[in-house]
This record gives sequence, structure tokens and C-alpha cells, in this order.
Amino acid sequence: MFDRIAPVYDAMNRTMTAGLDRRWRRLTAEAVVRPGDVVLDACCGTGDLAIACVRAGGRVTGLDFSERMLERARRKAPELDWVSGDLLSLPFADASFDAATVGFGVRNVDDLQRSLRELRRVLRDGGQVAILEITRPRGLLAPFYRFWFDGVVPLLGKLLPGGAAYSYLPASVRRFPGPDDLAELIAAAGFADVRYRTFAGGIVALHTAKAELPGSDPRGQTP
Repeated sequence: MFDRIAPVYDAMNRTMTAGLDRRWRRLTAEAVVRPGDVVLDACCGTGDLAIACVRAGGRVTGLDFSERMLERARRKAPELDWVSGDLLSLPFADASFDAATVGFGVRNVDDLQRSLRELRRVLRDGGQVAILEITRPRGLLAPFYRFWFDGVVPLLGKLLPGGAAYSYLPASVRRFPGPDDLAELIAAAGFADVRYRTFAGGIVALHTAKAELPGSDPRGQTP
């Protein structure tokens, strides 16, 4: 499915978000990447978040299991290290990275908790993770959200070659944990100081956390 949507992925992202996805990726990178950090961008897709991490000063490896997505990422930034691999079994040694990011990717994995544990495994103690994901807003925007994601987005996908797979998007969001539940899962995977902020009236959430130090308080406070 991801190979099929690769040719329209960037166009759909711009259309679905009115171009705001670029800003969200920039803020995601800036939240956890410091100059000189060794960074993993997992589920990198066509590479936009990985490139944002480079602009934040990181030395970045992008990973995805869709070769068609990686082909497009390599065209954008051939100088980066683009790796074919699965977030559920990352091909890296323990404590390989200072920071990790995932943009619109953890919603699609078969085992969310395992993917979070893998991110923790490859981060150095005290390293930071940022997860940007679509979520379900409450309140005034909820009807518009349902109209847009359940109706307009799948229709737009059908108009583009290979885009019919976007009918999958609303179902994937409905079954994904809300921001509070996701924060709890991140903490359970070995992260501390878990926080999140939302964008666009609650349609998108950015979670950040630190790889927990041995002996640290689960709330992120070191005794």
C-alpha cells in the first residue's frame, strides 16, 4: 500500500494539511534535535522530516520499509543515509542515536508498544524522541474533522493515481490511541518526561519524551 501511494504522498500531505505539515515537521525536529546529534527518523517516508532534522543540526539516518518511499527520499537528499528497515525490528545497535523522530508513522505499525520499545533501545540514555501523529479532536472541530478525514480525504485520494489507499486513513486514526493514552504507552516503553502539544485545533499531536535514565523516577524526575 505504501509503495502505491508513494507517487502522491507529498501532494496528499500538502493538500490534507493546507501545507501546515511542513511547519509541524520543523517543530518536531526542533523539539528534540540539537546541533551535532546523531538522529534516526523512523518511518521516514519521502524524507521531509529527516530533512527538517538535518536543518536543525542533526546527522540523520532515515529508515522506512517502503522502497518506493525511499526512492523519493534519496532524490530529495542523496547525501543522507537512507536505510530499508522495519520500526518493529530496527537494524541498529543499542544506544546508537541521540534523538529519534517519527512523523505520521507509528499509527501504521502492527505492534505499537514494540515499536516504542525499539525506539527506546536505539536511543542513548537521556536521548530524546518526538512522535508527530494525527489524532482525534474534541469539541467544535470534531464535525469538521469527520467531514474532512472521513469524506474529503478518501475522495481526493481516489482522484490521484494510486491514491485510493487513502480510504485507509480514517480507520487508522479511529483505532489509534488518543494523546493521553499514547503518552502512557510512551512512558511504559521506558521514557520519562513525556509531554505533548496539539496543533490545528487538536487534529495533530506532537509527543516528546526522554529515554529514561537507569534509576530515574518514572515521572522524569531523578532522585
